[in-house]
Amino acid sequence: MNKSELVNAIAKDADVKKEVAHRALDAAIDAITNALKKGDTVTLVGFGSFQVRERAARDGRNPKTGEKMKIKASKSPAFKAGKLLKDAVN
Repeated sequence: MNKSELVNAIAKDADVKKEVAHRALDAAIDAITNALKKGDTVTLVGFGSFQVRERAARDGRNPKTGEKMKIKASKSPAFKAGKLLKDAVN
């Protein structure tokens, strides 16, 4: 399912126009993104939680040349599914 298919599903299930569903989805994504930028965790009970995970600096290899290189520490967004979502998928 891509974004436009998700917007169509939201519009149908919520009985709203596609434009309204699109704006609501964009607003939700923006709110989650802004919270993660501030370092907050976003928890949707039953669905899951979004958080920022920090990855430590590490040694790696260039796959093309085999040359050793340093990989910088970084932050990346992560999602952990909640119990209800896990149960629904299984």
